[in-house]
This record gives sequence, structure tokens and C-alpha cells, in this order.
Amino acid sequence: MTYRVAQWSTGNVGRNAIAGIDAHPDLELAGVWVSDPGKAGKDAGELAGLGRELGVAATGDAEEIFALKPDCVVYTAMADDRIMEAIEDLRRILLAGIDVVSSSPVFLQFPDGVVPDEVVAPVRAAAEEGGASLWVNGVDPGFANDWLPLVLTGVCERIDQVRCLEILDYATYDNAKVLFDIMGFGKPVEETPMLLQPGVLSLAWGSVVRQLAAGLGVELDDVTEHYERITAPEAFDIASGTIPAGTAAALRFEVRGIRCGRAVCVLEHVTRLRPDLGPDWPRPAGQGCYRVEITGEPNYTLDLRLLGSDGDHNTAGLKATAMRLVNAVPAVVRAQPGLLTALDLPLITGRGLLA
Repeated sequence: MTYRVAQWSTGNVGRNAIAGIDAHPDLELAGVWVSDPGKAGKDAGELAGLGRELGVAATGDAEEIFALKPDCVVYTAMADDRIMEAIEDLRRILLAGIDVVSSSPVFLQFPDGVVPDEVVAPVRAAAEEGGASLWVNGVDPGFANDWLPLVLTGVCERIDQVRCLEILDYATYDNAKVLFDIMGFGKPVEETPMLLQPGVLSLAWGSVVRQLAAGLGVELDDVTEHYERITAPEAFDIASGTIPAGTAAALRFEVRGIRCGRAVCVLEHVTRLRPDLGPDWPRPAGQGCYRVEITGEPNYTLDLRLLGSDGDHNTAGLKATAMRLVNAVPAVVRAQPGLLTALDLPLITGRGLLA
């Protein structure tokens, strides 16, 4: 069966999603929505940088996408600084009876205990009224800290702690809004950026530790957060701009799921803009990796190394986020209507993708 899919946005992840939809034998690209008027009317292949046309012109009119009646929308619009607007987008799509796989807002991957019910209720109601499903995921939050660690726990005798790490150098990640405005890189450490405002880390990644706990059949007593930063010893340039000397250039944070007074499920990020920063912090396998550490009986360490065909690990991360969504389209379309989590879906493989 072929599923007709519309792509919503053509940013860093959206471009990769278009390429993935085009490459998938069970998917057909039906439409593309863009927020930039300058992209409207352009062919999807051009917007995705494929070097060829796909015969699908982008539109800035959401009603045109709804009129196509696609089976699913791949929603990859950035929501970090527009959460309520993104939720309204998702509501409109669901009310139109269209299933959605989405990379944001990230707390919707497992919202129970993370955000108030009144934030999620409109989304659940729209899914019920439209008879459609929504699944929010990606690589992190997503595959690297839901199925990957939970599968590894299946070969444990005893589990004391599950720790999921992202260990990446973001120097080649070309997104100034995320790096400078949201994460606070290149800014004085006396300033607290959006990401490090009290409660924001738990809002973004609390869903990770709570879903891990749910997958292990336990309830957490609390979720706490901690971070530390390192400044640039001198000015240097990255893909998104310049990092002045003395400003934030490396960040390490943890979101800890607490049970009986100890951290049992932990999400940790180690983010550098230069490999020599934070020499005593965890180091990646290869250029960058997602790591799962399970303490118990026995102890396990699993490294998922990332590397794109262009030689860049950040390209691989964007591709992984896109393909986590694209490859899940058939399963989400077949699922019962509602707000889904990774615990609700069957095993998603690369079926049909072998060259």
C-alpha cells in the first residue's frame, strides 16, 4: 500500500524528510507547506537540495494541504520558541482527519507528568474528533533515548540506573537561533538563556526520563535538572557565527528521574563547540555519538556513532530525526486515533529501504 504524505516545513529536518519520503517505496509526496513566501511555488526537489524536480510545488496555504487529503503529515516546523503556535498547527491537521508524525513540541512524545493536562487536552480532543493519530519523536528526544535503551534493558538481570547521553560537537550545526538564542552559546555566562531557565530542561527532556520509567514499569518521585558551562578561551568561528572569548562555548546538563532518593533514569547532554573544551567531560565515540549506559547486573555501555555521507555527524543527526518520523508513517496511519508514544507502536524497521 502507498501512503500519500505531505511535508510541513523545509528547514534542516524538513529537507531531509522530503528526501526520505521520496526514497521510501511505500510513500508518495503529495504536498509541501512552507512558512517562507519566497519558497512558495518552488519544487520540493529544489527545496530539499536533491538536484532534480519531484513535481510537487510548495505552498504557504495550509488549506491547500488539507484539500489534498494526505494520509499523513510529516511536521518538522521548529517549535522551541513557538510552542502554542505549533500545538495549534497540530490541532488543525488532526481536526482535518490527517495523521501526523512530528519532531515537535518534544514534550508531546510522552507528556504525562511533564506538562499540565490542559496543555495536552486540546491535542487529544482534536485527535479524537478528527479520528487521527499524532506521534512526536525524532532521535533525541526520541530513538536514542526510548527504544534504544529499552531494548538494551531486555538483557539485564538487575537495573540500578539507565543513563542516555548525547555527546556531540555542534560547531557544524548551522542554526543560529538554536545555538545562540535558545542554548546561549556565544553569550556571557551571567545571562541565562531560554534553555537553562528553571524548568525548561525538564519540559524538553522530562518526557525522556518519564517514558523510560514507564517502559520499565516504575513511577518516578521527582525530576530534577543540573547544568554547567565552559567559556571560550579565545574567539573562534563556527558554522552559525563567531564565539567571542569568555562567552559560553560548551554545555553539559542532566535531567534526572528520581525514585527512592536516587537517580534511576538520566538524560545527559554534553555539547561542545570545540573538541578541546571540557576535557574531563564524557568524550564521544567517533566524531559524535549517542550513548546508553546501564548500571546493574551486568553493566552495559552502547555507543551509537553518527556520520553522514558528507563526513559530518550533525548531518547524520538531522537525517536520523527525519527518518525516524518518515519510516514510522505506515505504523502511525494504521494505529488507533489518539496521541501515541513510542510504547504504543510496533517495531519500526527500514522495510523496503535495502538498495
